[in-house]
Amino acid sequence: MRYKSQSVAYWYFAVAVALFGLQLVFGLLSATKYLGPDPLLYILPFDVTKMIHTNILIVWVLCGFMGATYWMVPDESRTELYSVRLAYIQLVLWTVMGVATVVGYLFRWGTGNKLLEQPLPSKIVIVIVMLMFLYNVGMTIRKSGRFTTPEGVLLGGLGLAAVLYLPALLEFHNYTVAIFYRWWTIHLWVEGVWEMIQGGFLAYLLIRLSGADREVMEKWLYVIVGLVFIAGILGTAHHYYWVGVPQYWLPIGGFFSALEPVALVGMAMYAYFAMRRSGMAHPNKLALHWTVGSAVFTLFGAGLLGLAHTFPSVNKWTHGTLITAMHGHAAFYGAYAMIVMAMISYAQPALTRRPEEGTAMGYLSFWMQLAGMFGMTLSFATAGIGQVYLERIMGMGYLDAQLKIQVHFVMLVITASIFAIGVALFIIDFFRHPLRLEVNASDPVDRPLDTHRAAAI
Repeated sequence: MRYKSQSVAYWYFAVAVALFGLQLVFGLLSATKYLGPDPLLYILPFDVTKMIHTNILIVWVLCGFMGATYWMVPDESRTELYSVRLAYIQLVLWTVMGVATVVGYLFRWGTGNKLLEQPLPSKIVIVIVMLMFLYNVGMTIRKSGRFTTPEGVLLGGLGLAAVLYLPALLEFHNYTVAIFYRWWTIHLWVEGVWEMIQGGFLAYLLIRLSGADREVMEKWLYVIVGLVFIAGILGTAHHYYWVGVPQYWLPIGGFFSALEPVALVGMAMYAYFAMRRSGMAHPNKLALHWTVGSAVFTLFGAGLLGLAHTFPSVNKWTHGTLITAMHGHAAFYGAYAMIVMAMISYAQPALTRRPEEGTAMGYLSFWMQLAGMFGMTLSFATAGIGQVYLERIMGMGYLDAQLKIQVHFVMLVITASIFAIGVALFIIDFFRHPLRLEVNASDPVDRPLDTHRAAAI
């Protein structure tokens, strides 16, 4: 660790992985409710457990983004953070807001706006925290006088994520209008500016782990940002198909949504070729696994599976079914959960006493998570195909169809349990290593791989 203030990242990572574990508790609880009978029906009904499951996802991923930024920006700018105290105050506010909001959900305190159910006080705290965060990062970069392209893309993504949260503060009584503007936050986050954030982290990790040429990485970043803006913004229209908007959104959504995976293909390609060029020479191979895994699984979950049901002629049958859950789980995990775990795995040897090359538990966690998520994706896919056929084509009632596809939820619970064990191993492996937190300018985890050595390999 080159800079003392980078130690702030550890506490953000600690909160993020703890919330990741809590998210899985409510996810497994939601999945088992499909098997019935449900003894918690009147205490924790499905709508509450699912709401908590999805909202904790957003909270812990954003917490991971903030921690990863507090690690990356000092390293890229070559200076200490502007204010460590502000970073800790921000973390306390964020954690208290997250816990209070989840407790509120247990007592049915929420707006009912899917994925944006946070009550207004929580939303105001989110805005305050994001402003504190952007101010701290911006002042750090300004103080250093050094501004790299990965930092620019990362800061652009984080800044736009804060701006695009503002529509969530508005309340619309017309359902169509409310759904229309909800996607200005949700879609433009997860299929827009969050991809810029992922791209910034991915470029940083590839430069550090593969010794890839910075100029080449920066050119790929420009391509990805351009594609995100072209396809991601107009691709929002694929959420407008069935909410009462004019029909001209159908071809716009169909065409530009189909272009969205192009950015993901580029991301996966430059990750692969950068690693191939280096010969996987960096000793932190656990971080390499998570980095390449994020790029490839993003292509699969967000790209291929998203494309599979984005066209209007297909989406009219699959919209709102378990096919959406298939795409959503794989996409979120590959693009955002894995890149956070890549940043954690990269920084951990400098923050703790973990061996740089990783541990057997860490590798087992990686493969169990990957296998479990792939199995969950297949479970949702087979259940969703059956649901579409029985409900949308055959006209069977919802509950009758659920009984017919119930066997797929047995497979879902089994594969989700494998995934949960993998996550538990990751959490244990994170917390079991004692803190180090000392400054060492020649720390190998911060030293880029020698490019001449990489080329020779």
